Amino acid sequence: MKILVTGANGHLGFNLVAQLLHTEQTIRGSIRSLEDKSKVARLKALGNIEVVAAELDNPVQLQAAMEDIDIVFHTAAMYAYVAPGRDSEIIDASVKGIENAFHAAAAARVKKIVLTSSIVTLPLTDPGAPPADETQWTEDLTVAYIRAKTEGEKLAWDIAKRRKINLVTVLPGGISGPGFVRNTPTIDIIEAMKLGALRLGVPNMNFPIVDVRDVAAAHIVAAEQDCEGRFVVCNDTAPTFTAMLKTLHTIDPKIPLPFMVMPNFMMGAMRLFDKFNNLTLGSPLIVNPELMVTLKGKIWNVSNQRIKDVLGWRQGISLEQSLRDTLAAINTRE
Repeated sequence: MKILVTGANGHLGFNLVAQLLHTEQTIRGSIRSLEDKSKVARLKALGNIEVVAAELDNPVQLQAAMEDIDIVFHTAAMYAYVAPGRDSEIIDASVKGIENAFHAAAAARVKKIVLTSSIVTLPLTDPGAPPADETQWTEDLTVAYIRAKTEGEKLAWDIAKRRKINLVTVLPGGISGPGFVRNTPTIDIIEAMKLGALRLGVPNMNFPIVDVRDVAAAHIVAAEQDCEGRFVVCNDTAPTFTAMLKTLHTIDPKIPLPFMVMPNFMMGAMRLFDKFNNLTLGSPLIVNPELMVTLKGKIWNVSNQRIKDVLGWRQGISLEQSLRDTLAAINTRE
């Protein structure tokens, strides 16, 4: 069996390659360019992997990357919330990237594609409402990243149906854990907490976090088993920001606990606090106006029951362990 992982040097792609190398499969990983020798060396250091260049907007490169491949893990995408002026780039990376990759896979007669979608394709709910599941889709596409993942996955299902591709989509929550070179929005949140950006007040919000190693394991089991459809992958509980901060403080007492939980009427000021902390603490920007409007009065409330029932997946990494390993990776990079 020959496997291709697109976006192999990303947070998820790298961890997925690392786990796949423990199997008997032949692994190929695609990255945007082979000119960055450090990215190639980082992947090669994992083990016996063929590294190729495949830009998502380059059908010729994608076709070559798909040659003789049985299973594709399509993890490549642009994961960004706070990226002024880059909305079109975020959407194109998902939508046009999926279109190009899926047509290349169909032409190469790939047997199965496991696509990394996102939990953001599901609707947020009111507090106390039943959890959302894989049968539902969000209708709020105001945020560019949410639009990109939703339209991208819907397009994937359309192409898969028309071109008779065996497709499975994995919908992870915010991915924490080791193995990243640069921050994702999820890592930005954890680093901002580490730097004390929420010490004066923490938003009254929760977060559907999951460790990257659990997400990689979910991709592999989805590829191995005879299944199809959508699978949510997140921790059994979506912790509040307060709970995350308390866990981080337990790991490292120098990380400050919040002075208070912000009342909901103060949520509109989050962007100003975010900019102030960026200027004074050097913490990453973690919110934008569209995102705050989307989240207002809602919670992340999703069920991971289907992947448990159908594929036997279980959360393997605790929140504390994942945050501990994330902090270690941030500190090492610094």
